[in-house]
Formats: sequence, structure tokens, C-alpha cells
Amino acid sequence: MPLSKPTAGANPDGVKPSSPQSSRKGRGRIGSSVSSGSLKGLADGSFDAVKDIQRHDSRHRKPSSPAGPPLDQPGSLDVDPENDPRKFDSTGMFHWCPEQSLSICLIDREQAALTVLSNHVVVCLFADAGSPLIGLRNLVMPLRASNFHQEELKHVVIVGDKEYIKKEWKNLCNFPQISILDGSPLNRANLRAVNINLCDMCVILSARKSNVEDSNLVDKEAILCCLNIKAMTFDDTLGLLQASSQGQAGFLPAGFEPMAEGPKVQRRGVNSGTDIPMITELGNDANVQFLDQDDDDDPDTELYMTQPFACGTAFAVSVLDSLMSTTYFNDNALTLIRTLITGGATPELEQILAEGVGIRGGYSTMETLANRDRCRVAQIALFDGPFAQFGDSGRYGELFSYALKTFGILCIGVYRFRDIAAAQQNPSSKRYVITNPPDDFILMITDKIFCLRPFEIVERTNIRRARRKTRKRNVYPDVMA
Repeated sequence: MPLSKPTAGANPDGVKPSSPQSSRKGRGRIGSSVSSGSLKGLADGSFDAVKDIQRHDSRHRKPSSPAGPPLDQPGSLDVDPENDPRKFDSTGMFHWCPEQSLSICLIDREQAALTVLSNHVVVCLFADAGSPLIGLRNLVMPLRASNFHQEELKHVVIVGDKEYIKKEWKNLCNFPQISILDGSPLNRANLRAVNINLCDMCVILSARKSNVEDSNLVDKEAILCCLNIKAMTFDDTLGLLQASSQGQAGFLPAGFEPMAEGPKVQRRGVNSGTDIPMITELGNDANVQFLDQDDDDDPDTELYMTQPFACGTAFAVSVLDSLMSTTYFNDNALTLIRTLITGGATPELEQILAEGVGIRGGYSTMETLANRDRCRVAQIALFDGPFAQFGDSGRYGELFSYALKTFGILCIGVYRFRDIAAAQQNPSSKRYVITNPPDDFILMITDKIFCLRPFEIVERTNIRRARRKTRKRNVYPDVMA
């Protein structure tokens, strides 16, 4: 039976395609790289035509590979994670890294001790393989917000059962600087291995099933962990010597760091566990009375009036109800709450997370990099830095105006030592929060200021001067020339 005539553009010799474009277009479809002239030769039984087809097909066919970019292109499966150009997620809101396996991030006590962890965040997690998910991603995401510089990211060390973390790992594997220590947070050897006395914050969480009859027992493990850490003692001679040798204020009270934009300095350790910055999650508000042994509050005192809540060492689930009510009556509060809790979010990111896709890496563009330029929560000390002039009996109202006009920093409140009396023999290192104090509130040199600061702190005085000069040039070009 005679074959139909070749279509326009086909090669009648049946050996080479008419153009490279035509061969690329046909690649991937069965027989598409074979021209109709080759089919005619095959039908005639020509052995030479068959060999030509095989030569043509071997030249243009590439070995099969998984779907995705070529192996020699960025974003391929064989790209070295350290050389991957993608450093942020697809929205540019959070720091991102290629997927890490859980085994790579697992460390033992010896490895943790050799790492010499400092200025990090320790998460004490009580959970097992049968515990419900609590969403550790929501805890880590604000710590990986893109409005932090890479060198400002704090290492996160999770001490807990690895079988539970396996269930949450798919939501954590794309965040950099995460380590897992498999063990109980009640074991002091584990706590010393992760240098809990050098951490910037210790977070105590519980994911156990709350099916106990006595509501006071819901938080027993979290409370025991908190009391266990406070009862620990540490030898900080090495930390003091290191701080002094680096020219830092090694003998300042715990928690004091200079406001410096340069590289991080190793945090000075503490001698007692009571001085470790700590926050404990409680399922029952009434259990707050067990967190502080030196607290004389009445057990019937409301949560927001207790010392642990005022000092920021206790967080109860009922606080979320208050935030929900605030958002209902004042929709503008949602923007502030989102900044404080999530580190910033966009509708695009919320849609991606709602669909269950997870955080995906993306290449940096001008649009995504612009998302880094957003405010973040910070603490600024008054004993040093640009606000030192207000540390000596300055007024909060003056500080508020100066910070906003000069640097674009919005002050929220004051973080003050509990014991500020000069006659106090054994002053505590505990601080408490004073939100939005009055204008005539007197500041102290040991105070810290909670604020919303821009991504880059730039003195606005110079910017305003430059804008005035630009406007004068536009209005009086001959005079300025």
C-alpha cells in the first residue's frame, strides 16, 4: 500500500531534521524525531534507512532523568545546598534552605558540646509518637523572617523525642540552623550539653494529650522542667574571661548586650538557672502559681496580674482568646499582631501554607527582596547606643518622639528590672514589661525599650536634608548652580 506524501517542511532524505528547532519540538513524543521520509524508507524495507533512523535518534535523544531543571542548572537535585542561590522562600518573607534530612540535623551530647552553642534558642519539647501535632513551624517561622540578616539568625536546638519530630519534620526541613537532640528535657545532662546557660531564650512546650481528670496535672511536665532548670547551677568563669578578653561588658547584669550592628558576640553565661531567660506554655491559667517559688501572689489572682506573666516567663492558651477579641473590635490590631507573632505574612504565603504545599524556595527578584524591607520587633538598651542620652532620668515621651522622628523606630514599652532599689542586697535579674507608659515616665540606665524598628536603621535627619536640597534645586536651579 503506498504511503501518503510527506508534509511540508519534512526532509525527503530521512536522515537529518530540517532545523534544530524542529528536532527540539518533537523531542519527548514517541517517534516524533523520525521524519515521514524515514518512515517511507522503512516501509520500502531499506536497511540503510533503518540505520539512518537509529543514528538520527541517538544523536538527538538524551538519557532519561527525573523531571525538573537540568543537573547543570541551579535548582537541580544535585546542586550543593551551600551553593544554592535560593536563600529565601518564593515570597521573600523567610529565610529558606534546601530540604534537610532529619538524620543530618540530629546531634548527640558529644556533638552538641563540641558545637559550643551560644546566643541560641533552646526548645524543651514534651511529646511522644502518639502526641497531637502542635505546629512547631509556627514557632520557628518568626525566627527565620527575612527582615533579619543572615548573621542575626539564632540557632534553634530542639530537645525532645525524635519520633514526634519526625511527624513535624516536613514543615521544618527547609529552615536553616536547626538541630535536634533526642532525649528528655528533664535530663540535666541534655540541658548542659546544649549550653542552656548561654542561650538567649528557653521555650518549654508540651504536646501531651490533656485527658487527665485533674486540670492541675495538665502542665506538670512543663512546670517540672521549669523548676528543674531554675535549680541548676553553672560555673561561668570561662564565660566571664571570654567576655572580658573581647572587650565586652563581662560583669554587666545578665541579658545586657551593646546595641551593635556588627557581628554577634558570645553571650555571657549565668551562674544560676533562675537567671536563664525562659518562657513556659501553660494549658491551665491557675498553674502559673507553681512557676515561681519566690512569688507571693495570691493563688486566686488573675493571670495577667501575676508576676510570671508580667515578666514574660509564662504564656497561657487563654491569651489567644484575648487576641481574638481584640481583633474583632479593632481590625487594625491584626496588622500589629501578625508582625509580633508571625514575623510578617503575605496573602500569597498564607494561601501556599493553607494548601499544604509548604514553604518553597525561590530565586531572588527585586519584588521578593523588597519584602525584606519591613519592620521587626527589637529590644534597645539605654545604657549604650543612640538612646543613651535618655538613660539618665530621661522621659519616655521625649524618647518616643526622638526615636520616631530620627530613626523611624516606634517604641512600644519599657523592659525594667524588678528590683531597682539601691538598698536591695540580692537584686533579682527578673524584668517586667511596662506597656505604653505615660509621657512623663522617668527612664533608667538599666532599662530596655521594646520597639518596632525598620529593616535598616538610618538617621532620617540626613535624609530630610538631602530631600530639601533636591527640592531647592528643582525650584531654584540657577541659584543652586
